[in-house]
Parts: sequence; C-alpha cells; structure tokens
Amino acid sequence: MEKWRTTCRILRYSSRSFFNFRSNSNYEKCAYHSYSGLEHRCDGIYEEFKPYFMRQKQTVHSCLSSLNSTEIGFKQASVMQYRSFGSVSTNIQRNSLFANLNSDDISYFKEILGEKNVIQDEERLLSANTDWMHKYAGSSRLMLQPRTTDEVSQILQYCNSRCLAVVPQGGNTGLVGGSVPVFDEVIINMGLMNNIIAFDQVNGILVCEAGCILENLGSFLDNEGFIMPLDLGAKGSCQIGGNVSTNAGGLRLVRYGSLHGSVLGLEAVLANGTVLDMLGTLRKDNTGYDLKHLFIGSEGSLGIVTKVSILTPPKLSSVNVAFLACQDYLSCQKLLTEAKRKVGEILSAFEFLDIEAMDLVLHQLEGVRNPLPPLLHKFYVLIETTGSDESNDKEKLEAFLLRSMEAGLISDGVIAQDINQASAFWRIREGLPEALMKAGAVYKYDLSLPVEKMYNLVEEMRKRLGDSARVVGYGHLGDGNLHLNVSTKEYDDKIFAQIEPYVYEWTSKHRGSISAEHGLGLMKANKIYYSKTPETVQLMASIKKLLDPNGIINPYKVLPQSPN
Repeated sequence: MEKWRTTCRILRYSSRSFFNFRSNSNYEKCAYHSYSGLEHRCDGIYEEFKPYFMRQKQTVHSCLSSLNSTEIGFKQASVMQYRSFGSVSTNIQRNSLFANLNSDDISYFKEILGEKNVIQDEERLLSANTDWMHKYAGSSRLMLQPRTTDEVSQILQYCNSRCLAVVPQGGNTGLVGGSVPVFDEVIINMGLMNNIIAFDQVNGILVCEAGCILENLGSFLDNEGFIMPLDLGAKGSCQIGGNVSTNAGGLRLVRYGSLHGSVLGLEAVLANGTVLDMLGTLRKDNTGYDLKHLFIGSEGSLGIVTKVSILTPPKLSSVNVAFLACQDYLSCQKLLTEAKRKVGEILSAFEFLDIEAMDLVLHQLEGVRNPLPPLLHKFYVLIETTGSDESNDKEKLEAFLLRSMEAGLISDGVIAQDINQASAFWRIREGLPEALMKAGAVYKYDLSLPVEKMYNLVEEMRKRLGDSARVVGYGHLGDGNLHLNVSTKEYDDKIFAQIEPYVYEWTSKHRGSISAEHGLGLMKANKIYYSKTPETVQLMASIKKLLDPNGIINPYKVLPQSPN
C-alpha cells in the first residue's frame, strides 16, 4: 500500500457530513439564474441570435400592451421561423385549432388564482419564455402559478374547454426546449407547489409537491439521515416534478437506477382537469397497469405531475472521491469493469472526460485546476464510493486502485483528503456545461450507447469536422451516457450540416438512444424515429390522443408533428 501512496499521491478522505459538499458550489445557480431582461440575455450571445430575440421582445411588448383589449391575439403568422438547435432555422406551424388568449380568460384565472399569481409582467415573461441556454424562445403573454392540485385542475379544465394550449414549467433547466412555449402557450409554473407532505423515516419514503427544488429536498433528507436518489448539476434550480416528468438521470444512476425505479407513486392532472391519484407509497403493488410510468419521462405531454412519492436511500457515513488519469479509452472501460467487480457494492458514481474537456474547464472556469499536474492525460475518470464501513471502504478502494495501477489501467490519481478537495474534483466534471457556454457556440448531444462503442463517435466526429470545430466528450460512463459537444466560435450552417443527421444516424446504427437523459422536447421531437419504430411512435401518439384529445398540453414536443 505504501507503493500506491508514494507513486500516485493518493490521499484518502471520509466524512460523515460529506453528502452536501457539491451543494456548496454556486456555479450551477449562476448558470441557471434567470436574467432580468432580453437585452441582458443578448450579452454574450452571438450576433446572429440578437435579431431573433429582439423580435421576440417586440412581440411580447405588443401583446402586453393589448391586454386590456377584448381580444388578445397574436397578429403573427401561423408559421414561425424558430431557432432550433444549432444554426439552421426550422419552420414550425402553430396549431390553428388553438384559441387566442382574451381578457375573459385573464379574468377567470384571476378569480381562481388571485391577481398576484396571474403573471403578465414583461420581464418575468421574458425569462419564462426562454430556456437557460438561450436557444429556444416562445411568445407567451401569461404565466399562471397554481398553489394546489385543485387549482391546476381548474386551469386545465378551463383551457381544455377553450382549447388554449399550455406548457408546464418547473425550474426551466431543460436542454431540449421542452419547458418553454413554442408560440403563445399559457405557462403553468409549478414553483408555488413546494411543500413536503410527509416523510416515512422507517421506509425512507418522501411525499412532496412537484415544485420542490431538488437541492431543498436533499437538505431536508440530509437532516433526516437520508439522501435523494437523484443528483444533478442543476439541483439548485430544478424541481422534482420536472425531474420526474423528464426522467432525469444524473450522477447517481449507476448506484440507484432511474426514477422509474425510485418513484413509488404520483399525482397527475389530465388535460380535461381529471386528477389521477396514483400517489401510492407501497414498494409492491401488482394491481393492473402501473400507469405512473406513462408520466415518468413523458415531458409533461400527457398531464401535469403535481405530487410525487419517492423512495430515498439512507445517508451512509463513508464517502470517497477519486480523480484518476488514464492513457486511453480502453483503459477507462476496463477500469469500469474492475470497479463493478471490486467495489461494486459501494460504487455510487463513475464519470469520465477527455483531454479536450479538461482543457476547456481549465481555461474557461476561474479557480479550477488540474488535480494531477503537470502532465495532461488523454482521459480522466472520477469515481465516488459510498458505504457504511469507513475503514473497510478505504481499504477496498485503495486495494482496487493499487491493482488497477499495477495493471496499467491508471497512470496517476488522487483521492480527496477533505470536503474542499472533493468539491474541486466534482467542480471539474459538473462545470463542463458552463465552460462550454463560455467558450462560444455549442452543439450538444446527449446519447446512450454501448460503452465499448461510445467514444468511437467522438473520434469519428473529430475526423469529420477537422479543424473547423472542437469536439468534446464526457459523461456518465457507468451507465453508457455520452455527452457529445461540438464547440465553435459561432454557429455555422456548414458545421451543423456536418453534424446532423450524421450523429443520429451513427447512434441509430449502433442501436443507441438519441436521448439518454435530456428528453426529446422540441429539439428532437422529429428525430424520434432514429430510436423508435413507426409502430411504437404511433402507439405513443394514440396514448397522447386518449389522454389529451385536443393536444393542448406541451404541444409540438416529444412526438413528431405528423407521426406515421
């Protein structure tokens, strides 16, 4: 063991108060913070985006000024040239069956919600209309903030009777345009439904409302001796209802699985206002169709999730975080296999990033340094273990790392010796989206692929794009999730044409998924056939038609405009 300590400078650390070390970082709060005005949004966005956003501002100005008129309808064309992912514009046609908002609608909503929860303020609407990456922007003139399930039911019942389209919104931290309007849909923001209803300390079952912020739930559970099975970089802003609706993956999936396993029950409101009470707390319930799974991952297109019951694991006392270097991707693969075999029962995260990703973080984020100076390695792996026996966990992890080093799988490494160092390691991995945004234009792809094939796509894209772009690869290696990012100085149609549809075709050819955890939203709705058969998509469309006959809930998302 002394050989390992002197050769690899491994420093170990365990702490009983370790679970919140990532929550101390403010970067994700800054990255997801809502801006106060559209002019400020345009700062740092490339010139080609500015005319589009300013047109949106003018539209909102026009609509707001006419709120007191009898009919508040958009005087815009039914086809909007919408800035989609990248630099190529796509035409999306507004559904002509959807009604336009009028003053009677506003009066009704004020009656049931009160004036302060019927939002028509220009700056707040501008923020709610645009996603945090500034790639998607709608023209909604109204945001509603219900406080109870009954209010959500009344809103949807009324909107369905009027054929007013709506978009459910939580923390608005999505990456595929799923949580913002496409046109003038009414925004139903769930932020005021943020109560913790109950917690079963014996079984670790949490029941809460959909608007609860993930980080707040984590803090509550920490005091109770438990943790959330879900951990995301956006935890300071995202809400549990949105997490469930998008089946968010995150950093702990390798240990605790997806939300399809953790969510025991939920309450959802259908388009016609019907409340489905599926808020069970039983681990086993084999009575017919388990309908809650329809809503987990449906991205708010089938109904609005209002309450959730979720199984939470106990907080364990021993946590270790190791930051390691590997010389090639094959070594990363083998290291993952060995980690599952040797420390599988305590393995809670297995993340990787390549040299391009590391270089980007070091140059774009202040205060970040490479834990393994002075050499730059081709690949880096972050491993987290969580267990209940501090002494045994240390020995097990160190023995695994020593064997891996002797086998040539690891070229260097370090284990965090305190909370600050552990947080610094996670800052590198979690800071990558922020670093990419600061570097310039970015084309983001969230793909699920066989682990042995995953990095081949990164190498293929580098050959394909050459010096015209920087290709960055990182992600959740433990569950086969690649975050492929193409970074350029500015958006370019020629580069975009080299990326799509090639990325989707390559993924489909290798039987992968074009969305591992981000969802389909608006960005990938028409790309669904790369991962699903026409028969499957048709069945999805039939379910949508059954639960939302008028198609008012989150239209233009998830499913293609004209499914086969």
